[in-house]
Amino acid sequence: MSKPERPIELLAPAGGFEQLEYALHFGADAVYVGGERFGLRQRADNFSPEELASAIEMVHEQSRRIYVTLNALMHTDDLEPLSEYAIWLEEIGVDAVIISDLGALRAIRQVAPLLKIHVSTQASVTNAQAALQWQELGASRVVLARELSLNEIAHIRDKVGGDLELEVFGHGAMCVAYSGRCLISNYLNDRDANRGHCTQPCRWNYALVEQMRPGKYLPIEEDARGTYLMSSQDLMMLAHLDALREAGIDSLKIEGRVKGAYYVATVVNAYRQVLDGADPEVFLSEMERVSHRPYHTGFFFGAPDQTYDQAEYTQTHDLVARVLNCEKEADDAAWRVTVQQRNQFREGEQLEILTPAQPVRCFSVEDLRDAWGGLVDCASRATDTYSLRCPYPLEPLDLLRRERD
Repeated sequence: MSKPERPIELLAPAGGFEQLEYALHFGADAVYVGGERFGLRQRADNFSPEELASAIEMVHEQSRRIYVTLNALMHTDDLEPLSEYAIWLEEIGVDAVIISDLGALRAIRQVAPLLKIHVSTQASVTNAQAALQWQELGASRVVLARELSLNEIAHIRDKVGGDLELEVFGHGAMCVAYSGRCLISNYLNDRDANRGHCTQPCRWNYALVEQMRPGKYLPIEEDARGTYLMSSQDLMMLAHLDALREAGIDSLKIEGRVKGAYYVATVVNAYRQVLDGADPEVFLSEMERVSHRPYHTGFFFGAPDQTYDQAEYTQTHDLVARVLNCEKEADDAAWRVTVQQRNQFREGEQLEILTPAQPVRCFSVEDLRDAWGGLVDCASRATDTYSLRCPYPLEPLDLLRRERD
C-alpha cells in the first residue's frame, strides 16, 4: 500500500539543563530526559523533581514535547515508588514516559491512566504482532528494535496502521547487545546496564592471553566477515531521512543523554535543517565536528559491516564559546558579541558560527576584550565573559567553534 508523507518528529537527548536548552534552540520537536530514578543513564546529569518541573514549563512554552525515561527493568521494590512517581509525572504534565517493562506499564496504567506510554527499544519489538500487543496494553508509541531493516519497518507500519506511532534511533552510539540488553558491565563491574549503570566495557581495548603464556597479550581483530567484538560503529542516517519517511516512521531519535551540549547542538542542527529540506551533503561534514566513532547505517539496509581499523573517537572541531548577547556596534559595520568562554581562543583566529536555520559561517576574531572592556590577545580564563566584533548578528545560545590544530 502507498504511504502518505508523514512528518518526522526530531527527538533529541537532554542529559541536563544545558543540553535541553540547546536541543530546543537548534530545533528539536521533542526531548527525552531522565529523572533521578528508573532511567538507563545514571551517569547523565539527570533532572531533580524541581528541575524536571522547570524543564516541562520551558518545553511547553515553546510548544515542544518532553518524554521521561522509566525504562530500567523493574524489580519488586521498584514498583511502589514507580507508581508514586508516575502520579506526579502525570500531574506536572509530562507528555509521555518511556518504559520497557510490562510490570511498569501495568503499574503506571493503574495509577496514571492519562499518562502516555512509549515502549522503549529495550523491549526488542521486531514485528507487527508485538507492536499491536503493546498498543492493546495501552502504549501509544513503540520504539522499534535497532536490529530492523527499512523493509521490516515499512511492513510493520502497513500492519499496525496509522494510530500507533513508530520511533527509531537514527543517530548515535550503538550497543553491542541486542537492543541494548547487556550483561557485560554487570559481570565485570557489578554495575547493571539494565538498571541504568552501564560502564561501557564494550568500548575497552581487549587482548587474549593464552593459559600457558601469561603476560603475552594477543590482539583481537575483526575481519570482513565480522566478529562484532565489541565496540560497534556509530549510527548515522542523515543522508537517508527520505527513506525513513517512506518507511513510515513518526519519530527519529538521536542517542546521547551522556553527551555534552556541543554534541547535542551540532547533531540536532544538522538533522533539523535536512528534515526541513536542506541538502544532506552540505551537513555530512558537521558529523565529523563532534566526537564519534566511524559511522555506518546500522541494520536499516541489511546486516551491518562494522569492521574498522581504529576504535578511537575522533573530532575535528572544539567548542570555544557560547553566545550570551549581541548588539549593533556604534559604527553599524559590525556587531559586538558577548560570549562565555568554553575553550581558549585568540585574536585573529578563524571561528565558525553554529546558529539555527543558517549555513555555517566563518569570521576572524577582532577586538577581543575581557569582561572589563580591556583588550586581550587570548580568551584564556575558563567560563569567563569576553566580547568581540563579528560581521554577523548572532542570537543567545549560538555557538562558536574552532578547528583543532
